[in-house]
Amino acid sequence: MTAARPVAGRRAIEVLLRTELESAPDRRLVLVDAVWDPEEKDSEFTVAVGGGRRRVVVSDQHSPLGVADAWHRHLADGAARDDDSVLVVTGTVPPDQLGLDLRAHAVHRHPLPVDRAEIVTQLFGATDLDRRMLGEHWLLDGLLQAEPLDGWPRVGAVLTRDRAVRALIGARLGLGDPASDTLDLDADTLFAWTRTPAGPALYATLPKDEQRGLETWLARTVGPAAPTLLALAAENRGHDALPLGVLASAALRSPSAEAAGFALGTLFGQALASFDTLRPFADAATGVLTRWIAQAEGTGSPSGPARSRVLAVLERADRLAADARLTDLVRGDRLLPSGYLGRLRALAACLGSRGEGAPALAESALRDLGAHQLAALHGESTETARTAVRLMRWLATEPGRPATVGQAVRDHMASSGWTDLAIGVLAQGDASRDTSVGEAYRRLIGAARERRAALDARFADLLASWSETACQQANGGALLIEDVLAKAAAPLAQGGGRPLVLVLDGMSADIAVRIAGELDRRAWTEIVPASAKGALPHRQAAVSMLPSVTRVSRASLLCGRPSEGGQAAERTGFAAFWRKRHRGAHLFHKGGYEGPPGHRLAPEVVQALASEDVVGVIVNTIDDALADGREGTTGSWGLADIGKLPDLLNAARDYGRPVVLVSDHGHVVDRTERGHQPADVPGVRGARWRTGEPGDGEVRLTGPRVVTDGKHIVAAWRDDLRYTARQAGYHGGASLAEVTVPVITLIPAGGTVPSGWTLLPPESSEPSWWNTTTSDRAEAVPTTATATAEPAGQAPAAPPRQPPARGGEAAGGPTLGERTVRSAPYRAQREFVRLAPVDKAVAAALDALDAAGGRLSPGAVAAAAQAATGKSQRNPARFATMLERLLNIDGYPVLRLVESGRTVHLDRALLTQQFPSPEGTA
Repeated sequence: MTAARPVAGRRAIEVLLRTELESAPDRRLVLVDAVWDPEEKDSEFTVAVGGGRRRVVVSDQHSPLGVADAWHRHLADGAARDDDSVLVVTGTVPPDQLGLDLRAHAVHRHPLPVDRAEIVTQLFGATDLDRRMLGEHWLLDGLLQAEPLDGWPRVGAVLTRDRAVRALIGARLGLGDPASDTLDLDADTLFAWTRTPAGPALYATLPKDEQRGLETWLARTVGPAAPTLLALAAENRGHDALPLGVLASAALRSPSAEAAGFALGTLFGQALASFDTLRPFADAATGVLTRWIAQAEGTGSPSGPARSRVLAVLERADRLAADARLTDLVRGDRLLPSGYLGRLRALAACLGSRGEGAPALAESALRDLGAHQLAALHGESTETARTAVRLMRWLATEPGRPATVGQAVRDHMASSGWTDLAIGVLAQGDASRDTSVGEAYRRLIGAARERRAALDARFADLLASWSETACQQANGGALLIEDVLAKAAAPLAQGGGRPLVLVLDGMSADIAVRIAGELDRRAWTEIVPASAKGALPHRQAAVSMLPSVTRVSRASLLCGRPSEGGQAAERTGFAAFWRKRHRGAHLFHKGGYEGPPGHRLAPEVVQALASEDVVGVIVNTIDDALADGREGTTGSWGLADIGKLPDLLNAARDYGRPVVLVSDHGHVVDRTERGHQPADVPGVRGARWRTGEPGDGEVRLTGPRVVTDGKHIVAAWRDDLRYTARQAGYHGGASLAEVTVPVITLIPAGGTVPSGWTLLPPESSEPSWWNTTTSDRAEAVPTTATATAEPAGQAPAAPPRQPPARGGEAAGGPTLGERTVRSAPYRAQREFVRLAPVDKAVAAALDALDAAGGRLSPGAVAAAAQAATGKSQRNPARFATMLERLLNIDGYPVLRLVESGRTVHLDRALLTQQFPSPEGTA
């Protein structure tokens, strides 16, 4: 039986001719012991030989007469052309059937063998070849056929098999650069290749033996997932390789994996060699998706290409599941979008429950949702769900009953203002647009608003009684808006301080706490007046003038006394207030601080900020949007949503200015149904106030704080009551949201804390129900001093937990921090740390971290030290760095600043190992 002759293409013939014609330049006939590749389109071409180029004609013949005829015709054609062209004869004619006279004209007088290995070696500029390649015709032929236009790269002395295969993969499949020897092939690379437009299609066109050769090599290099992946590519289904792998993983994890297996067999078809190969393929696919998800989370972009890539794969997997009727079997999967939606719906179902165990069920459902691998990529939806559970926690707490107006506005700033923030988030709806989830949120909003209405009714009664006599000389324990400059801004101006007073017209408590939460704590430190000993620090909240409208409240704020007027009165009053304190002052209104083209801020504002004078800026973004309807019904305002606020804050920080962020009044958002009409009442003076007699949802207000209409008005306290045309929101009424004036005081990080003021850590600014589960709150036992210092009815912010007894710690014995600072290694280390904090401060900081589970903000750590020593820690980041120096002996990370300096992390186990307790204290 005659062995099959090798196939020669143009590239093999070119290499052969360059080698042989160098030693026989006068020969014009070359017999080749091979058949011409039928895939080659051109049988006539030129080749470079001896510094010139010669025309080559290839003729594939299968009989002696055909060979002779081709030679004679070539001679005749050459004579007519007057050239020295070369005839290359391929075919199946044995050498002994060719006449001697014909063979006499041929190079070497006999057919030349096509040595694939030798040709490939020359193409790569090598001198030798990996011996394993000699019998692999699929690899040698592939390298001959796939040579790039600019040739294969030079590889040195020996062409190794791995280098050859990687080059072939680059040229054939578009996986990497064929000229590079650094192609990293792994499951990520291979699965990403299946998502390219042409990758799998290129593989499907390869000869079967080359497909098998590449499959074997990739299985060894990439892993056992490669054969199934390539089998799908060979069937032109490569784009579904990753979705099928994810779906297979979900099915194999389902309780009915056996039933799912039959459906999977149908989906994979012939690509699935056996079920033994399914598990490694599924594991590889989910591993790739998990890494892609981590990359998408790391980009910080909620709609970037990395996120879109992940969701495209997973949504396709869900569609394949639906086509194969696998949806019910994989419904609980922690990777598929359907699994995320299922968990979200399960949480929504818990929101309607009001029984004793309802909050715990909602907490459990929220944990399940957060455990889904898409929770971060569906960050907006996950955060909305988390906010819904927060509202459930709030509804499960006992409502406070403040006894005074001052206490009521402080409670609103500390708790119910956060409720308004949560309601605003839920009012926007869920990003999934699922109707069952949206309906659950609507019902929860209704329950929360009902309770908020009760708080507003109580506040309206307090306000009516208090306002009859309240004034600057008798404020009843409340901070009045006309006293904000004196009590919040003037302390910052002591000793040459240069505060910036930023008035956000219409900013209510929910907006204020969101903006404060978005501030970069590495740039800003929030401070508040020091509370009575043992009491928790809290944000300031003032009471607006009445009615709570700009003309009276803002004028009173900026003049430092009850006033009414427009911009001229505000400028005059602001300058007069600071002139009495021997300070110059500049006040910029709307349009006066916005810079011309090319400027972030007006040059006049920048010049004022650079001076020694006090600066005030009025930002009308919120109030204008309420009137114009741009806000809709969301009530959602963040730092970036308020025009020029980030620029003003950045400029203040650059010039070392502390900031008082304050409003003149708050507002209520219109969340009534379309078609809701204004109340038909007499004496309308504004959207939420009028003259006359009060009705349902209204209160009569009179006294020195009522500046207009003979000091007698009627104001609405119910949030769905208005007297004018529909807008996005309203103010002028008597609800907590309108009358409460947030006061946020900030100093640049490392700045001087005024005497009588203290740091406010982020943990202390949030109400206990905001980021604490029900079970956590049950364990949170305030200290005796804290419990007795809080005024009745006030919602304390995040009470500290008693540190749990750990190791040998017993009630009444030394704390972890005390044992640490008494240990010999600590005493020795302290000798090498210049200006180290006192032991009492270090011990208190360690105990606070221990009580919080090892993680706190630098501000909270510094506040714990300050509370223990009475000494202000003005630079929380510096204090945390000093703790690092004290505790991280020999570089062991007992304490670290993580999350770009936003969090202090304590490794308790390493602490006790590095600083063993002295004898007798364990």
